[in-house]
Amino acid sequence: MPSLDRRRFLRDTAATTALVTTGGLAAGAATPAHAATPAAAPTPTARRKGAVSFRWWGTAGWRVDIADRTVLVDPFLSRIDTGLFTGAFRTDTPLTVRADVIDPRVEKATTVLVTHTHWDHFMDVPHIAKRTGARVFGTLTAYHLGLAYGVPSTQLSPVKGGEVLDFGDHTVEVVGSLHSRNPSYSLAFPGVRVSQPAQPATIADLPEGDTLGYLLRVDGGPSVYFTGASDVAERNLTGLSPDVAMVALQNATTTGDYLPRLLAGLDYPKVVVPVHFDNFETALQNPPPVAPTDRTRLNDMIAAVRRISPRSRVLVPEYETAYHF
Repeated sequence: MPSLDRRRFLRDTAATTALVTTGGLAAGAATPAHAATPAAAPTPTARRKGAVSFRWWGTAGWRVDIADRTVLVDPFLSRIDTGLFTGAFRTDTPLTVRADVIDPRVEKATTVLVTHTHWDHFMDVPHIAKRTGARVFGTLTAYHLGLAYGVPSTQLSPVKGGEVLDFGDHTVEVVGSLHSRNPSYSLAFPGVRVSQPAQPATIADLPEGDTLGYLLRVDGGPSVYFTGASDVAERNLTGLSPDVAMVALQNATTTGDYLPRLLAGLDYPKVVVPVHFDNFETALQNPPPVAPTDRTRLNDMIAAVRRISPRSRVLVPEYETAYHF
C-alpha cells in the first residue's frame, strides 16, 4: 500500500523527531531538551507552519497550540473530589465546574476533541465551548450532552470514526476505539444518549457514550495519536503510523494484550507518552501525584513499552510543560 509506505518513510527519516522541553521525563527515558522559537504571524490564506506545543493537563487532557490555533483534547481542569482515590467513590458527586481554575488556562480554543463523555473527560467541555466559541467534536452522546448544557448546535459536530477533518494547517482523523474494562469486565456509567437529556447534575449523569481516538497531523510537524481509555480496536489503527502516541494507563488486566496490540497497530511510535496515570482529584501541581498502585502500574507500563517497542522513547509528562515533538 503506497500510502502506508510513504507515511512510514516520512516518519522514520524525520531529522528532528522527539525533541522535547525539560521536565517530566522518566529516569533513563529522557529526550534532549529543546527550546521553541515563537512562530511568525501567519497569513490568513496560507497554510501556516510554526511552533507546535503540547501541554498535558492531567488525566487524558491536552492543550495543543498550532501557530494561532488551540486544540484541546479531553480538557478536565476542575478535578473535583469524588472519593475515587480514597476508596469512598461517590457516584452522586455534583458536577462542579471550577471557572476559577479553567478560565486562566483557557483564554482561547478553536477545537475540542472529546474521546468519551465520562466526567473526567467531558465535564468542563460545555463551559469551555460556551466561553471560547470552540467547536466540539465527539460522539452522538457528546452532541446531545452539549445541547443539554446549552451549547449551540452550530458548535457541536458528532463523529463516529473514519472522518478526516481538514483545518488547513493540520488534520484530525477520528478513530473508533473502546473504553477500558474494570476488574469485573465492565465499566463505570455505561450507556449512550440518543436524544437531548436534562442537564446533567452528578457524575453518574455523564455516561461513557462510546469511545474515540484522534490522530492529529500537523502540516510540517508531528503526527500524534490521542487515547482516552485503555482499550483498543487495533484494526482501526491500520495505516495511522503516528510519530507520537499518548497512551492511557491500563487500570486492570481484563483487557488482553492491550499494549502489544496498541503499539503494533500504531506501527511502534517513536515516542510513547503515558497518560491517565495521575490522581486527577488533586490540584494541578507538579510533580503529578500518583497513587501507589498506579505508580506500580506506570512502572510496569514503561517496562512493557520498552520490551515491546525497544526503539520507542518513553516520556512521562509533567503538568503544563510545553513539549515539542
